[in-house]
Amino acid sequence: MSETRCVALTVNGEHREAETPVRQHLADFLRGTLGLTGTHVGCEHGVCGACTVLVDGHAVRACLMLAVQAAGHEVTTVEGLSLADGTLHPLQQAFCDHHGLQCGFCTPGMLITLVEFLAEHPAPSEEEVRVAISGNVCRCTGYDSIVAAALAAARALRGDAA
Repeated sequence: MSETRCVALTVNGEHREAETPVRQHLADFLRGTLGLTGTHVGCEHGVCGACTVLVDGHAVRACLMLAVQAAGHEVTTVEGLSLADGTLHPLQQAFCDHHGLQCGFCTPGMLITLVEFLAEHPAPSEEEVRVAISGNVCRCTGYDSIVAAALAAARALRGDAA
């Protein structure tokens, strides 16, 4: 029988506590234990970026972090990006407007990666966006629409005219 721990953390602004095996990855904890299935599990080696979440505001591969390591921390998943009234985050809206997704599997990780990036780089160049998402694999879009969406979101977040 595996050892378990009670993990208390804040997820998308809400205090959550749950029992988890000590060797369970954060991605599996979020998806299976907390029911937040927006965090996708792809390669399970930290390579594809599909499982990216924010931990205390920093992008982390949830397949490489144990749930017990997140205890006491603030985790933001893709479900936590939109406002309580359902209004999309400007980046989510830009992905819709610029067709920044196709199958959608990489989208949560792309969004989370770009949320952190745009917070630190409010006026990025196209090349900077491409470098920022270089650790996230997308098999469908060719990345051009994702880059266009990121640049549009940066403008919206700065309050620039479209």
